[in-house]
Amino acid sequence: MEVLNFIFRLGVVFAIFGFLWGMIDIGLRLLTASRPRTMVESYIIKGIKYLLLADVTFLFCLGDLDKHMIVSYQVVLGGIVLLMYFVGKLQNSQNQAAVFKMMGRNIPQAPRLSFNMKAEIGVICGALALFAVLWFYPWLATNAASKWFHGSILSIEDAFFFGFIFKVIGFFFILNVLFKLVGGLTFILNGGKTPAPNNGIDGSDESNNDDFDDFEEVD
Repeated sequence: MEVLNFIFRLGVVFAIFGFLWGMIDIGLRLLTASRPRTMVESYIIKGIKYLLLADVTFLFCLGDLDKHMIVSYQVVLGGIVLLMYFVGKLQNSQNQAAVFKMMGRNIPQAPRLSFNMKAEIGVICGALALFAVLWFYPWLATNAASKWFHGSILSIEDAFFFGFIFKVIGFFFILNVLFKLVGGLTFILNGGKTPAPNNGIDGSDESNNDDFDDFEEVD
């Protein structure tokens, strides 16, 4: 139960962090409203966002912020949840890029989404590397920016109305994490293969000999 409570707390933290960063991002866009962002600018901003999120997540894994008291299981669990969060964001960005690319083919005036797989993986690896480094040098986590986010998140979390909203988001976050864990375990138990529907009664149906079996590759 303690593990689930911690994952739920991280879900709330991620949701509030996303809200706060969204406000900052709106301000940055207003300052550069005359021109669109380049891909380099987009990934620099995303890199800063992910590094800050890793830093703030680490702060919530500490038992005592002032004494930098590390709670080992929380840091390990926090790193796993952070990885799952980043992978989910990567998949969403990849899907959005595919949709925008398809729109661009049909509608020349449609907007295009900046997406680069190597850059996405680079910013994720950088954030996870920082999270790992903070384990050995926890005092690096307590800087002005991360402490501001930490305090702001706690304030919003304690607010009655907004706190309730973000706790609802945290509830769905933990459900998503559990579904992914179950899906991953199922994938591993099946030997790395997605279960296919069985058309035969006893699995020995010979009536579809012309169909592709599990070991054939289709280009």
